[in-house]
Amino acid sequence: MNYPNWNKNLEPSLNSGQPAVDNRPLVLAVDDNHDNLELLTQILDLFGCECVGAVDGYSALSAAVDRVPDLIVLDICLPDIDGIELVKRLKQNPQLIHIPIVAVTALAKTEDRDRILQAGCIAYLSKPFNIKDLETIIRHHLNYQASLVEF
Repeated sequence: MNYPNWNKNLEPSLNSGQPAVDNRPLVLAVDDNHDNLELLTQILDLFGCECVGAVDGYSALSAAVDRVPDLIVLDICLPDIDGIELVKRLKQNPQLIHIPIVAVTALAKTEDRDRILQAGCIAYLSKPFNIKDLETIIRHHLNYQASLVEF
């Protein structure tokens, strides 16, 4: 059977005895709405990314420390600490300061956008976002040229 997302390079080697390594870029997706998070993780998977999800700021911070992502896609309105505070905390950690952060949020006013970008996000998309715009941002900031799904 042919599996469209199967990558033979990820198959474990029978000779080495070591598990397969996932070489896709790792993206941390953060959104407190489970439906939005599920949608985002499916989109990121279609883009060829490995995705880890978090539903609040503290779990996102913990996930980023445990396994440093290549990029973070972040909702700003979170239940515990807001996205702007999370960005500040991420940027205070020398191991995490380099990670590009893309805000995907319902905050759509110009002053919100400016505040989010000034906090340290490299890009801003308002919900509902255009999938092609997200793809462009991800390709640019990950320098990732794999064949992504056409929308």
